[in-house]
Amino acid sequence: MKTAIAYLKKNLMLALSLTAALVSFAITPPSEKTLQNIDWRTLASLMMMLCVLQGFKKEKVFDPIIRSCGKLKSTSAVMFFVVFGVFFISMLVTNDVSLLIFVPLTISIFRSSGDESLIVPTITLENIAAIRGSLLSPFGSPQNLFIFGKSDISAIDFMIGMSPLCILSGILLAIFILVIKRKIPGKASDKAITSDIKGNSHWSWRQTVYVILMAAVILSIVSRTKYWHYVLAFIIISILIMNMRTIIEIDWTLLATFLCFFVFSSSIAANKTLADFLGRTVSGNEYWWSIGLSQIVSNVPAAIILHPFSKNIARLIYGLDSAGLVSIIGSLASVINYRLYVAEYPNGGKEFFKKFTAISLLFFAIVVVPGYLLSASDFFNR
Repeated sequence: MKTAIAYLKKNLMLALSLTAALVSFAITPPSEKTLQNIDWRTLASLMMMLCVLQGFKKEKVFDPIIRSCGKLKSTSAVMFFVVFGVFFISMLVTNDVSLLIFVPLTISIFRSSGDESLIVPTITLENIAAIRGSLLSPFGSPQNLFIFGKSDISAIDFMIGMSPLCILSGILLAIFILVIKRKIPGKASDKAITSDIKGNSHWSWRQTVYVILMAAVILSIVSRTKYWHYVLAFIIISILIMNMRTIIEIDWTLLATFLCFFVFSSSIAANKTLADFLGRTVSGNEYWWSIGLSQIVSNVPAAIILHPFSKNIARLIYGLDSAGLVSIIGSLASVINYRLYVAEYPNGGKEFFKKFTAISLLFFAIVVVPGYLLSASDFFNR
């Protein structure tokens, strides 16, 4: 019991989702329909992504990218490399994975070069890059994966619809880098910047297999195949053959959190009074509801809760992909970023929070109106 309590304290989002699921049973008693309403396809897609990405980490698939950082000759170049590395990689893998790759690298580079004053601003921009880069693709973030799975829009149309905000965000990130670099000039020499960059130079057959498995996962998601059960089985069996521990080490907490919020959403939707209230208030205000609710439960749970009561998917997805800029709570990726930093600087949480909030809120203030105007489009509801 003590172990379970300690685990829930460490994983507050899971504790919140479990509490919400249990409370919802008091509102609507569980039934066979509760299980039927769970989005098992989204859970399977998320599990496949997590399995393959765990394999990516174990086999160091991204090491060639890390090694290329060693060729850079200035702090400005390093900032552009790590921030836009996150920006573009988050389009191909989930945004939290891109942060897990680049944030430790960033801390190591600037710590060894004596430019520690640049660490928090740079990893904050990486956090923004993860949130804004991942919005482009259907599988860039868990909330995109969920919403895409619930819509009928094609992957190409999804990316076209999200591209204006993605392009705007890329331009703004470049401007932010230049401004921050000017206000906090680096002190390191070129040699100090590049001296600690390492990476595995050997490409193995396992890495090739994981790249193939990722292609299979992406194809399964964008095609919305009805044979996703077989794809899931193929992915799991393939990984078990290569390394059984990879399955054990995936983020089961995230999957459990998704499951609990699916139960909560299903129970709320089954209660006529609550469903009527949310239907009246959420419909037409999806953009603001998604931003606001995300500051309480984060954007992934907000997507699951609000989707049944949303009529405009564009407003919902644009709001969810902007919510992570408001506060650390707004996105699970931001929480991961914070944990990575305080693991290296246990007494730096307050400084991180202040600088992170200031930079991220400024970015949000610039993109919130364009995001709202674009969300008014009926693009995703054609």
